[in-house]
Amino acid sequence: MKISHYFPILDWGRKYNTTTFTNDGMAAIIVTIMLIPQSLAYAMLAGLPPQIGLYASILPLIAYAVFGTSRSLAVGPVAVVSLMTLTAASSIAPPGSADFIAAALVLALLSGLFLLLMGLLKLGFLANLLSHPVVSGFITASGIIIATSQLKSIFGIQANGATMPKLVSSLVASIDTINLPTLAIGVVTTAFLFWVRKGLKPLLVRIGLPNRPSELVAKTGPIAAVALSTIVTIALGLEAQGVKVVGDIPQNLPPFSVPLIDLELWKALAVPALLLSIIGFVESVSVGQTLAAKRRQRIDPDQELIGLGAANLSAAFSGGYPVTGGFARSVVNFDAGAETPAAGAFTAVGIAVAALFLTPFLASLPIATLAATIIVAVLSLVDLKTPRMIYRYSKADFAAMAATIGITLVAGVEPGVIAGVGLSLALFLWRSSRPHAAIVGRVPETEHFRNIDRHKVFTDPRILTIRIDESLTYLNARWLEEFVLEQVAEQKTVRHVVLMCSAVNAIDASALESIEAVNYRLQDSDICLHLSEVKGPVMDALKRSHFIDQLTGQVFLSQNAAFTKIIQMSDREDAAAEKNDMWDARGLI
Repeated sequence: MKISHYFPILDWGRKYNTTTFTNDGMAAIIVTIMLIPQSLAYAMLAGLPPQIGLYASILPLIAYAVFGTSRSLAVGPVAVVSLMTLTAASSIAPPGSADFIAAALVLALLSGLFLLLMGLLKLGFLANLLSHPVVSGFITASGIIIATSQLKSIFGIQANGATMPKLVSSLVASIDTINLPTLAIGVVTTAFLFWVRKGLKPLLVRIGLPNRPSELVAKTGPIAAVALSTIVTIALGLEAQGVKVVGDIPQNLPPFSVPLIDLELWKALAVPALLLSIIGFVESVSVGQTLAAKRRQRIDPDQELIGLGAANLSAAFSGGYPVTGGFARSVVNFDAGAETPAAGAFTAVGIAVAALFLTPFLASLPIATLAATIIVAVLSLVDLKTPRMIYRYSKADFAAMAATIGITLVAGVEPGVIAGVGLSLALFLWRSSRPHAAIVGRVPETEHFRNIDRHKVFTDPRILTIRIDESLTYLNARWLEEFVLEQVAEQKTVRHVVLMCSAVNAIDASALESIEAVNYRLQDSDICLHLSEVKGPVMDALKRSHFIDQLTGQVFLSQNAAFTKIIQMSDREDAAAEKNDMWDARGLI
């Protein structure tokens, strides 16, 4: 395997030119402007000092640029991962404490190791453990929890809790201590950010600014909110009136840090880190695949695991916390014209410059402004349309989605993730254990066979054709046996059973035993079992067993050939039987 497979930078780096550099540089400027307030806000959401959000947006971006395969994905702190970090590290120590920060570093380290190991073992398919309805439900519930958790900063009150019941009761208990200046800043900033998101672009287009620049300017709304609210806070002396501000932020680059080597701490954080890794990977690869498809590109999920693993390991050794690909900033990166992962590396340089020179200007930034930034960002994750659509399409998927939302809201993020994985697997197992099968007949004047309940088809009472629409495994082996024998028992005239295997991609050992049992049971009733349209790999496997030699019927290349030949066979059998009856009648005379 080429070394460029593990180091994608060697692939796109050979084709790098001035035009690409210009496009990546412009995208980096836009994303940097957007990422500065987001990094501060998400770090505080995670219960960490704001500068840790900046640290998590420097080396991890460079590491992903070296190992990642997406040309547009923007890696860094994100809302859901920040909430999961808060939940996991809070079980170790109070938010903001030295032990809490140490736990966050260990989470980044373990998450990086898990992701890296899964990538080396080619386990990118694990993203499929979570169905889309379950992921959507989890993200929606997390968005609601995150938005609710930030109301305390909007109101300027004390409140805590990681679940909706605790958050709501805590907010209600402290509602009489609202700080009015803080509330004013929070409400105005939130309203401004919502307007910027929905109304600024149309306004700029109306006054003559082209569509794309208008959209990019609208994405920089949080920076304007940060600047204006900071100026107002300083000018009116609002800090003295109880408005909480960010405070002094260290003016330096990320420090070299070594995560705490404590086996008990690692054991306590292992499961949360694994869940965080899976959720972060699913979110990241979903965004990466969506953006890659728009440019007819592709990403490698296994290499993405390595890229994200390297990013998280970089975070662990540079004072950061767990990171992944973010939807909002990745879309901005894409729209701004980023062509390669180098845009992420340039963004890291911009964040490093901000950490060195701009942090003094953020000391008087109101916490309420960052809370408003988080609320506006995460409410875009709350999807209320998908549940209605899924309910109309699939009641089972809706039940899984609703259960994930409910458990996440009531019990918390980690139980929600575990429930989501469990429900996804349970739903898959339930469906696999009850595959769709249909009794089929031939469509008149064609060679096609369709479900007798959906189409007007020709059938023969002597022939029962069952089309199986899924691979046969230990999960559905018993179901197949029972289904075939039940259908035969209901149709007394059947003398031939054909299993139409056009949709069967595999037959495992358990399913083979069930088919053999069906063959023997039908033989006892003087019924022949036939197979049709068996795929090459499946037929190769069957030939390695004794089943083909013991089969009472034949294996046909097509269902039409099977139907035609069996009718001819049945007609000859009936004619012979009729002749024998006539001879018996003459003998009796």
